[in-house]
Amino acid sequence: MQRSDLQQLIAIIDQAYDRRSWHGTNLRGSIRGLSAAQAAWRPADGRHNIWELVVHAAYWKYNVRRRLTGEARTSFPLKGSNWFERPTEATETAWRSDIALLDETHRSLHEVVTAVPATRLHQKVGAGRDTRFTLISGIAAHDLYHAGQIQLLKRLQAEG
Repeated sequence: MQRSDLQQLIAIIDQAYDRRSWHGTNLRGSIRGLSAAQAAWRPADGRHNIWELVVHAAYWKYNVRRRLTGEARTSFPLKGSNWFERPTEATETAWRSDIALLDETHRSLHEVVTAVPATRLHQKVGAGRDTRFTLISGIAAHDLYHAGQIQLLKRLQAEG
């Protein structure tokens, strides 16, 4: 049995986020067990930390979901866009709250993706050049890109 494009995309975003796959550590797995102190560590001044990568990933899941639904820009739970300086408060509670934000934005995106009509998957979204297919596959690639960065930051921190 062959999967539809939509079924395949759902599997891809889930594997990139929190499902087992051949490629190794996914985004959610890359932060499993990290403390707030580990997430807040910076390799150098002006460089992003793991915590910021997590919130950045949550923001783009929110952004893709919004573009897929065509809804007007609503407010992301944090002030700003794209990159958010973190931590504002370096506590385990604050770190867990931002992980919960990432989980929630993924869950919300997943719900929207499962509701995309297969007949509209390859149509352009809004006035942009992107199709629903490219947005959904792109957010999966984004998760894996940042999972790799997080894995590298963890290694640098351990060696530092």
